Amino acid sequence: MKMWKEKTWQYEMTGIDGNTILFGVNIFDYQWSFIKKEIVENKTIDIYSVKIDDLEYFFGALEASNCVWDFYLFKY
Repeated sequence: MKMWKEKTWQYEMTGIDGNTILFGVNIFDYQWSFIKKEIVENKTIDIYSVKIDDLEYFFGALEASNCVWDFYLFKY
């Protein structure tokens, strides 16, 4: 029987407040809409959506330190 890997929130990158490229744009130039909280790797991250060029993207974010953010994407 073939086993399929499930999608999970996975660490993507760490970025500085105001200067982080995610989805090909500076994510801080867009309005984040809070969706919910998730537990990932024993950390609680906030899940957000953002509209870029009429497309909706989802990501997780955690302010790891003052003005330093960890970003997570939902992927295989």
